[in-house]
Amino acid sequence: MDVLRPELLWIDGRCYRKNFLSDSPLETGPDEMEEEEDVAMTTGCGDIYADESCDIVPVQKTDRGYKLTLDLPSDLYKFIIGRKGETKKRLERETKTQVQIPKVGAGGEVVITGTDRQGVMSAMRRVQILSDSGRAKLPFTHFLSFPLTTTPIRNSFQEFKSNVLSECGQDQGVDASIFQNPDKLHLTLATLVLLTDKEVAAAERVLKECREEIVAPLLQGNPLQVDVRGVEYMNDDPAAVDVLYAQVRLLDGSDKLQTIADAVVERFVSSGLTEREYDRVKLHATAMNTLFRKDPSASPDKADRKPAGKGRPLKERESFDARNVLEIFEDFHFGKTDLNSIHLSERFSSDTKTGYYRCAAFVELT
Repeated sequence: MDVLRPELLWIDGRCYRKNFLSDSPLETGPDEMEEEEDVAMTTGCGDIYADESCDIVPVQKTDRGYKLTLDLPSDLYKFIIGRKGETKKRLERETKTQVQIPKVGAGGEVVITGTDRQGVMSAMRRVQILSDSGRAKLPFTHFLSFPLTTTPIRNSFQEFKSNVLSECGQDQGVDASIFQNPDKLHLTLATLVLLTDKEVAAAERVLKECREEIVAPLLQGNPLQVDVRGVEYMNDDPAAVDVLYAQVRLLDGSDKLQTIADAVVERFVSSGLTEREYDRVKLHATAMNTLFRKDPSASPDKADRKPAGKGRPLKERESFDARNVLEIFEDFHFGKTDLNSIHLSERFSSDTKTGYYRCAAFVELT
């Protein structure tokens, strides 16, 4: 590969150079780290090294050259190292630097040293890109939610579950295991990968900003009252459904809830704490989900957990026939309630008092 004339890729207004991976096969094992794409950032003019004006992290001058440090979550180290250390070795070779990475669990910072300042800066950018692409491959750890756990809503959901099992329990794929835990009913706004306490604190700050700058001016102290009524499904075939959800509407007929949801997610996207998945947030309360089906822990909130590094669910999903459910319970009324808060919820968790997800942070809406 000619490193002086690399292939250039433009992504979201940023220019990257692509390094080609070796064609030689490499054996993998359960204890070996995955090798990730190796992509390095460059300037718009096509140079290997970016101009000094692009500096983000201060570079220290040392007796032997230059040095900089990066504070990265240890969960991202494997993406910098690569399988059998090949990604790190190639990075060091092509930038003529040394990259020191702490052992997982040991703490500390990633240290990059080299005799050439621009080489150190180039290595830094490549480490950052590898970290960002690696983070995108990790399962989310937290999510923003509107809890729907008032007693009337939970009781109505239990009634819905009982009636569905009574009247549709013989339909293909319908059983008790695919129903949401009534203590964890919610509307999801966005998912986040937060790997350190510092990142959680940053998310909390942004959430509080949303409360002051988005929610408060829009609601002006008035409650956000919703009506949870009717069920709908996600995919195109009602005979093979994976997710069935309850629909949520504001009692006053306005679009304030959608406006708040979209604006909050946009704020988190612009803060770099999540990625935009859709143009608008699809507000829904999951009632039945085949990912909940008889997973090893028999816990709905853990049903879609993925094995580390594999990127596939523990077991293949088995859809259910929702035609009768949709016909009989098309207008089922789960109740009316006020949305009182937005939670930063921890995935795979349960609060010992409420049964809802553990709350890393929250803001009251009024």
